[in-house]
Amino acid sequence: MPPENSEENLWFREKILPHELYLRNWLLSRYSNEVEVDDIIQDAYLRVIQSKKRCEMKAPKAYLFAIARNIAVDRVRRSKVIHFDSLTDFDLSNVIDDEDPASESIARNQELEFLNKAIESLPNRCRQIFTLRKVYSMPQKEIAKKLGISVNTVAAQLKIGYRKCVEYMESNGYL
Repeated sequence: MPPENSEENLWFREKILPHELYLRNWLLSRYSNEVEVDDIIQDAYLRVIQSKKRCEMKAPKAYLFAIARNIAVDRVRRSKVIHFDSLTDFDLSNVIDDEDPASESIARNQELEFLNKAIESLPNRCRQIFTLRKVYSMPQKEIAKKLGISVNTVAAQLKIGYRKCVEYMESNGYL
């Protein structure tokens, strides 16, 4: 909040604070299970105060609700992002080790062959993106640039590829 006896504080108490209950109810009705409403309200207050310092605000209530909505939507989007970094954590450097017993080496080769079949079962574009990311560890931005597609498309195709590989492994009794 602005300093106790300042003009900003008075403006905030008159123009913004009276809308908190309505804002809270509005956020709860739309995003109750997806975001922390108290955090969104606090962030919205902070942004409103920062904006008020830069320019005159003609419709503070509308601005407050718009800011809160944007924060909520952004947090919902972020919460739905799936990270695939765990797939690149595999240490393949010791997959074939001459000192391992033959049975372990054969089992590893079979696992790699099965994983290769799962990847081969993917649609062409999905397989291409999945391979560039998971086998060659190419960043999503580079893949998007190389293939002339958006980063969102790359992310979506990786999600599809991962899901289809898991389904392939499950349907063939590997998982």
